[in-house]
Amino acid sequence: MMIIPVILSGGAGTRLWPLSRETHPKQFLPLLEEETLFQATARRVKGIPHGMPPMVVCNERHRFLVVDQFQQIGVEFGRVLLEPMGRNTAPAVACAAVSLAGQPERVLLVMPSDHLIHDLATFQNCVAEGYQAALEGALVTFGIVPTQPETGYGYIRRGEAHPVAGYRVAEFVEKPDHATAERYLLGGDYLWNSGIFMFLADRYLEELERFQPAIRSAAQAAMDAAVQDGSFVRIDHERFAASPSESIDYAVMEHTDQAVVIPLAAGWNDLGAWSALMEVAPRDGEGNSLVGDVLAEGSHNCYLRAENRLVAAVGVRDLVVVETADAVLVADRSCAQQVKQIVATLNAQGRNEHLHHVLVYRPWGCYETITESERFKVKRIVVKPGESLSLQMHHHRAEHWVVVRGTARIVRNEEELLLTEDQSVYLPLGTRHLLHNPGKIPLEIIEVQTGSYLGEDDIVRFSDNYGRNSSDH
Repeated sequence: MMIIPVILSGGAGTRLWPLSRETHPKQFLPLLEEETLFQATARRVKGIPHGMPPMVVCNERHRFLVVDQFQQIGVEFGRVLLEPMGRNTAPAVACAAVSLAGQPERVLLVMPSDHLIHDLATFQNCVAEGYQAALEGALVTFGIVPTQPETGYGYIRRGEAHPVAGYRVAEFVEKPDHATAERYLLGGDYLWNSGIFMFLADRYLEELERFQPAIRSAAQAAMDAAVQDGSFVRIDHERFAASPSESIDYAVMEHTDQAVVIPLAAGWNDLGAWSALMEVAPRDGEGNSLVGDVLAEGSHNCYLRAENRLVAAVGVRDLVVVETADAVLVADRSCAQQVKQIVATLNAQGRNEHLHHVLVYRPWGCYETITESERFKVKRIVVKPGESLSLQMHHHRAEHWVVVRGTARIVRNEEELLLTEDQSVYLPLGTRHLLHNPGKIPLEIIEVQTGSYLGEDDIVRFSDNYGRNSSDH
């Protein structure tokens, strides 16, 4: 019997805007330490007894981020299932279970990629308990032992003891008001719903067939038509879109009579908002959490974060201030959950600040826009050693590249050039071109674009090392 960790990495982390963006959400950010939440999750499952390399279910646009984050910490991984769109957790896990068809001994450990767990030993002990119950056919969830009356989480009421491990689930409860949450805390029978699950792959599919057969059939059809692309499995778009959008809780766990809850007291936090991040971040003598280049005078109980420039706060209380290159958030700590409404407004207005940062990551490296106007744009481009941009051309813009660090191999139509620092090349509109870093250090260039249209979708790819087409930016 083997445990297959399934890391769910489809969330956008909108309540941690402006640091978390749709193309680079919170699980891929080093919010507390040098490692990201995703990397911490990958390390957490590495030492589980009977554990296999983790499988990941993620948004297709995050596929290279996932691989890069595994490679940075040297953790082996299995398949990466690419969701063509979000359909919540029940269909995502169904696709993972279907991919293991014919392997009934596989136990899935399903967990979000963006949670914090401090006590690794306790977590692994609880997983070992859940494993035994899962082998007996139970559908296991892990309930967080509450430490305060929390209104932002759903709850699980535990029932009688299960003969193998944990407790039978008596009921799932929606987010309560504060008075009810206090009663739950005093009663001792209520646990926070963590969104971590464990079950045999076939048992999950059996229960899904009972309670949500449309999800079960859509997942099967989508995986039957999936396309293998190296480590990536591209789930079929049309068939996956036919699935109802539902969480595991609503689709299965609230209906099955085989639900078991394992209490987990391991320093868990879902880091769902800036106020939650402040709970686990270091504080100064005035109760402030200060990250980056921050000065605080006469300020108390604030979360102040500077990513690019000095942030100074004088005489303020209970504020969240987060500065990034293109946006600044100022919020009362008590309103931290409402940050997602700003993201919704940005989306409704057709703006881009919720989609990506000024610094944009690509599988070959990254770029940032330094300045732009109606007919020109200036970028700084960094290419990792050994990596290449695609062979491409543009219909509406010309480009001028200046090498400021490293060595560049450039293809310009039929010509090949080797440029070093302080050398440059001009690429007229319509020129087929390719940029490659043949060196051992990062290649850094300054790109000046000129033309009538400077959007990222003005690109025609002729070849690409990463399997991208012209619509995949």
